[in-house]
Amino acid sequence: METCIINSPLGFIKIVGDEDGVNSVSILNSEEKITDIIPIELEDCVIQLNEYFEGSRKQFDLKLNAQGTDFQKKVWKQLAQIPYGKTTSYLELSKQLGDVKAIRAVANANGKNPLWIIVPCHRIIGSDGSLTGYAGGLHRKKWLLDHENPYKQLSLF
Repeated sequence: METCIINSPLGFIKIVGDEDGVNSVSILNSEEKITDIIPIELEDCVIQLNEYFEGSRKQFDLKLNAQGTDFQKKVWKQLAQIPYGKTTSYLELSKQLGDVKAIRAVANANGKNPLWIIVPCHRIIGSDGSLTGYAGGLHRKKWLLDHENPYKQLSLF
C-alpha cells in the first residue's frame, strides 16, 4: 500500500492506494509533512484532486478500491452519481436505493465513506436544506458546496 500527503485549500489530505486502485482519501486535522515524491500509483489521484480544487475538474476518473460492506459500496456508488454542483438528502438517497426505511443505514454508510471528495458525501444535506453532520467538519462541507456552486455570490464584507 502506498501513501502520500498533499496540501489543499481545506488542509492536508492523505491518499492511500496501490495498483488495484485508490483505497482512501481523507482530510487530516493536523499539519503533516507533504510527500516529496508521489508514488506512481497515486499520481492520477493527486493530479485530479488538484484540478478539482483549481476548479477545472468536475468529475473524477480514477480506479477505486474502497473497502466496505456490500451495502456501503452500494451507497457509495449511488453517492458517486450525484452531479457536481447538486445536492440531495439522505431521504432521497434512501428512496433511490429502494428502501426509504434504510435512511439511518444510508447515513451511516455515508459517514464511513473512505473516498473524501471523490465519492461526494459532502453533497448530502438535510431534507430541509440544512448542512448536516460531516466527518470533515461543517466548515469544510460548506466550502466544498460553495466551491461547486455555479452561482458564486460575492460577499459585501
